[in-house]
Amino acid sequence: MAEVAASTIKDPLAEAQRVTDAAAAAGLPLRATGGVAIALISPSARRTPLQREYGDIDFVAHSGDASDVIAFFTHLGYVPEEQFNVIHGKHRLFFTDVENGGRQADVFLDRIEGCHTLELRDRLDLAPATLAPADLLLSKLQVYKTNQKDLTDALAILSDHGLSEDESGISRTRLTEVLGSDWGWWKTVSVVTERTGEFAAGRGGLEVAQGRIEQLSRELESMPKSRRWKMRARIGERARWYEEPDEIEHEV
Repeated sequence: MAEVAASTIKDPLAEAQRVTDAAAAAGLPLRATGGVAIALISPSARRTPLQREYGDIDFVAHSGDASDVIAFFTHLGYVPEEQFNVIHGKHRLFFTDVENGGRQADVFLDRIEGCHTLELRDRLDLAPATLAPADLLLSKLQVYKTNQKDLTDALAILSDHGLSEDESGISRTRLTEVLGSDWGWWKTVSVVTERTGEFAAGRGGLEVAQGRIEQLSRELESMPKSRRWKMRARIGERARWYEEPDEIEHEV
């Protein structure tokens, strides 16, 4: 493993960049996700009206690299939470940045499991430091019980990344892959997209994002739907279509 400074950085954006740069140098497929990742690729997240403070830093890695990930973060100055990692280590790893007030680094393995499951095993090599824009947007729009941070982050992506045919923007192919085969996923994203538009309407300077929200809503309606999607659509809202993930306790 290449030598790097074992001292963490107070600014979470700079720290996320340090971690992903070190991972690249070490040949470890590790990508940032969450609000910090969105701020790294979306300048709108770093200025009003979408600027906000960030705390914890989230990443995604391959489950087969779990032991390397633990060694890597330890080398970078983080303290692994051993009990958590033993219990949850097939799916998530957790580290503490003691130097910066116990800030958390959460590493999802292969997928992000929230209200829906976002499979990422084959998606880590599409961008140099973060997940691809489509995956970052989906990770926010899958949160059924959204808060202001989720809506703000979604607007930041939509302000700076348009729908595209490739991974340079918000990939239509990726959206269809995830949403066109799963009515529940599609339903949540449709609801939260509308909610994001309502949130944007009360704030100035978000005309580009609002236009893309309208475009995304049209795309959601017109995208190809699988037979499985159509069968679940018959049940509709009579059965809950999303999970309510439990908050996992950590020993810091």
